[in-house]
Amino acid sequence: MVNSRVEASAVSVTGGGGGSAGRSCAGCGGRIADRFLLFSMERYWHTRCLKCSCCHAQLGEIGTTCYSKGGMILCKNDYIRLFGHSGACSACGQSIPASEMVMRAQGNVYHLKCFTCATCRNRLVPGDRFHYVNGTIFCEHDRPGGALLSSHLTSLQGNGMMPDQKKNG
Repeated sequence: MVNSRVEASAVSVTGGGGGSAGRSCAGCGGRIADRFLLFSMERYWHTRCLKCSCCHAQLGEIGTTCYSKGGMILCKNDYIRLFGHSGACSACGQSIPASEMVMRAQGNVYHLKCFTCATCRNRLVPGDRFHYVNGTIFCEHDRPGGALLSSHLTSLQGNGMMPDQKKNG
């Protein structure tokens, strides 16, 4: 079972000086002898080692909060990009595990099984045309209003479904 619990953690910069002797970095395992070190998720880090698993930004330089989900450490932007604002499926409200493929529409994130037409309940897959009307998904055949909404037609491309990225290390 994948751990889908999300933890938001503060990133604090601490003066290393002589007081950090004997502390090991949670990222690389090396001894921290730097002038400054980071403390986040109850562990110490070299400033260069606490990085977002997706964009590799050094988290101490871009903010004071990082997110941890499914073994990944994420900056706020990548957390929202991967899991939406809540980390939950927009259709069922259940948590989305970090290793699960997702579908996206208009900034919302869905489990694959939940990305379905509101009328016929058929699952939509990349390449299927669909309509997104007031937060509701409709397949091409069940679109409300027929030709009136043709300008709002969206086609799922290969980037509509994406695996969450996990850093190996």
